[in-house]
Amino acid sequence: MSWPRRAIAGLVSSLGAAVALAGCGTDGDPLTVYSAQHESLIRAMLEDFTEETGIELEFRDANDSELANQIVQEGEASPADVFLTENSPSIDVVDKAGLLAPLDESTLAQVGEQYRPESGNWVGFAARSTVLAYNPADISEPELPASILDLAAPEWQGRVGIAAGGADFQAIVSAVLATQGEDATRQWLTGLERNAEIYASNTAVMKAVDESEVDVGIMYHYYWYRDQAEGGLVGDDAALHYFRNQDPGAFVSVSGAGVLASSDQQEDAQRLVEFLTSAAAQERLADSDALEYAVGVGVPSAGVLPPLEELQAPDIDPGSLDAPLVTQLMQDVGLL
Repeated sequence: MSWPRRAIAGLVSSLGAAVALAGCGTDGDPLTVYSAQHESLIRAMLEDFTEETGIELEFRDANDSELANQIVQEGEASPADVFLTENSPSIDVVDKAGLLAPLDESTLAQVGEQYRPESGNWVGFAARSTVLAYNPADISEPELPASILDLAAPEWQGRVGIAAGGADFQAIVSAVLATQGEDATRQWLTGLERNAEIYASNTAVMKAVDESEVDVGIMYHYYWYRDQAEGGLVGDDAALHYFRNQDPGAFVSVSGAGVLASSDQQEDAQRLVEFLTSAAAQERLADSDALEYAVGVGVPSAGVLPPLEELQAPDIDPGSLDAPLVTQLMQDVGLL
């Protein structure tokens, strides 16, 4: 998912219409879920939640930074009970503001340690891998860069596509920051500001690669896999390159789920996050057409995807990603 350019510190005045998930309901108020993940994926993963628990859900859908900013602005008065993100930096903003409650240990144990922060205040429930899209008709695999960092070199000027304004790309930048430090990240972004063509979305990046507008594009894996499953309507000539070798370009981003400390429905909110990370919900994710990675312990992802353990992602605590500094650095170099 990609969104218009905006800083993480920007404020919003509305969240869009609330959507109720049908079910048998309870006598109490429904849980209010602020969700930035793809609506179809969340609804599929939670399909049986209300029927099994009697807890009704009300969704408020927007993007990561909008919802994180809204929760921080609302503080302890927030009506949100649960926060779901597409990428983890925004939920960590809320965590660092002291607005999340610790999750039950039994819930945390349902997900691999690398897909949840050390704080234990939120947990991953889906993942996506960074990839480099390229067109084999324009550039061969041996000609591709050894590292995502190499794309800042002068020889890549005008040859790289990025969706700089999107939460996905900014999460990838946060991985560069976590592994390389501030000075190196600033230098890398400066090179990209010179080299990269800016597109509105990951799909637009993939299309630009497919149509030879640029040689390579930074994006997440599932856009290409979903397009292939639909007949390659956008990226039929594009292919994917995985950096591996613990390169920041092998970063695996997680979608996060947390319970607001201010919620007056703590038990029900905890049950929702427990359900989302359960084997049943994770299997729904794996069987869906979302083609994102399942992160539940012992739950394999869709067979078409390279296994997570083969991606050789860098070892990064997902709770250590610094979204505000990423925004500042990208603004400083002119990418936002």
